[in-house]
Amino acid sequence: MYLIIISYLIGSIPFGLVFGKLAGIDVRAAGSGNIGATNVNRLLGKKPGIATLLCDAAKGIAPMLAAGYLGAGEDIVLVCGLAAFIGHIFPVYLKFHGGKGVATALGIFLFLNPVACGIAVTIFVFIVWLSGFVSLGSLAAAAAMPLILFLNHGTKNQTYLALAITILIWAKHYQNIGRLVRGREKSWRKKTED
Repeated sequence: MYLIIISYLIGSIPFGLVFGKLAGIDVRAAGSGNIGATNVNRLLGKKPGIATLLCDAAKGIAPMLAAGYLGAGEDIVLVCGLAAFIGHIFPVYLKFHGGKGVATALGIFLFLNPVACGIAVTIFVFIVWLSGFVSLGSLAAAAAMPLILFLNHGTKNQTYLALAITILIWAKHYQNIGRLVRGREKSWRKKTED
């Protein structure tokens, strides 16, 4: 149980907000208002954006890696990954108002199945390149991940984890989905909010 709690607390660390504060900007009060890498990149530039992406991804990898190292079974390792993901989107340090979870999910799936993760990233890049919408790329990659993982020899529980994460990512993107449906989502090519 303590591994799950620690995983949640690690996942709750708001790296995007930390990097923003170091630069004198509250990323929650500018751009899209999100603490994730996309908004940090827009507000602070590529280096802080990439640093946020890597740190948020590491929040998914580190708890699972540690749990496995300490001898936890697959189910506990998976739950630790889910706990870290939930920590990112509902962080206790920010009154449960966090990011959308894409980078942390990236870390989780990179740990579980690098090939499946690579395919999902390829889908993300292609959709963003085609449409100009980071949110649409994120939604497409998340939706495809359970099937990709299943087809790449993921276990039943890994596939269930992917499905749960997909549902949560889509739920956190509800505003983006509404704007996409209405044709009001902003393209990253225009350097505006998504």
